Amino acid sequence: MYFTHTLSNGIRIILRQNHSCVTHAGVYINIGSRDEQGPEQGIAHFIEHSLFKGTDHRRAGHIRNRIDGVGGELDAFTTKEETCIYASVLSAHLERCLELFADVLFHSTFPEHEIEKEKDVVIEEINLYKDTPSDLIYDDFEEMIFGEHPLAHNILGSKKNVRRFTPEELHGFMQRNYTTDRMVVTVVGDVEPRRLVHLCERYFADYPLESSAAQRDQAPSYRAFRTSVNKRTHQVHLLAGCEAPTLFSPDKTAFTLLGNILGGPAMNSRLNVSVREKQGFCYTIESQYVPFSDAGMFYIYAGVESGAAEHSTELILNELRRLRETPLTDRQLHAAQQQLVGQMAINNELSLNEMQSIGKAFLNFEHVDTLEEMSRDVMAVTAADLQEVAQRYLAEEKLSYLYYK
Repeated sequence: MYFTHTLSNGIRIILRQNHSCVTHAGVYINIGSRDEQGPEQGIAHFIEHSLFKGTDHRRAGHIRNRIDGVGGELDAFTTKEETCIYASVLSAHLERCLELFADVLFHSTFPEHEIEKEKDVVIEEINLYKDTPSDLIYDDFEEMIFGEHPLAHNILGSKKNVRRFTPEELHGFMQRNYTTDRMVVTVVGDVEPRRLVHLCERYFADYPLESSAAQRDQAPSYRAFRTSVNKRTHQVHLLAGCEAPTLFSPDKTAFTLLGNILGGPAMNSRLNVSVREKQGFCYTIESQYVPFSDAGMFYIYAGVESGAAEHSTELILNELRRLRETPLTDRQLHAAQQQLVGQMAINNELSLNEMQSIGKAFLNFEHVDTLEEMSRDVMAVTAADLQEVAQRYLAEEKLSYLYYK
């Protein structure tokens, strides 16, 4: 189902063919905010913004128009462990994307006048984030969990750091970290494998094989905490969380299913029924599982009415206790499995999502499971597996709490 190839310089390619008139393409780089050191905090995200501000061959306006001018969409994002630039275009314009990706990744000049303007843009992004407590609470929580470790870094960085970044620092970070062994070109669209390899050879193969010497610091040991912060918000924002399986853990599939049962996107998730539907305490309650290469975090977030925080916390603990103490019946297990498989299928139906997911998977595993293989793994999880994982990770004494009041 997936075509893969590796160029002589180590850049990997993954393709899933379809018959759509639209092609989605991107480049994943195995570099994120956890790879920053000291005063570099925020530089990975700032580079992601600044890649589109000028190259040896184009000015910022030319870069914007290269994809927008044919009705396409160009974008990028940064996480704690990856950076991705990507575009969606009519299939006839795939070559434009690949040529532009290579240009901004290997020939960006970071013109100072453009960089200074972009600093204001990123600072406003930071301000927007700080005005959104439902987002900010995750960063504050992770700072308390990871302490001085780079995983604690806010991806956006600080205003102070952003203001002082120079073109030389941006170039230095890219030269050390944006190496060919850390890159994956990912494509979903109506393109022949031979043509894709030819285009990637044309635009990417001339850059020499480089391997990054950077080593990631091991994630610190987890310690539970309970903290309240006075934010003067209308709601009480509650975040409960704990350590979870890593990206490479054999527990990952069972834990994903467990998290979906507890607080996934469906209206029948246990937390949604218990806290919102039965009590009316909140509008939003959800769980999120974020696996890193050497750590993992599980979060339960709720924005609840003032005065209902303690009762909501007890309801959350009750649902966790049920999962630890009472195994699912065969009927409950099958329904939960079918629900997760259906959600994965719908997500993969969106080709942009699939392009991003296969790129990330190939970057980390050198392999991508098909939807059939992922579904098989989900259906193989037993009620005993779920109960064991719940007991191992979701014990009450392992939970941490942060409240914005």
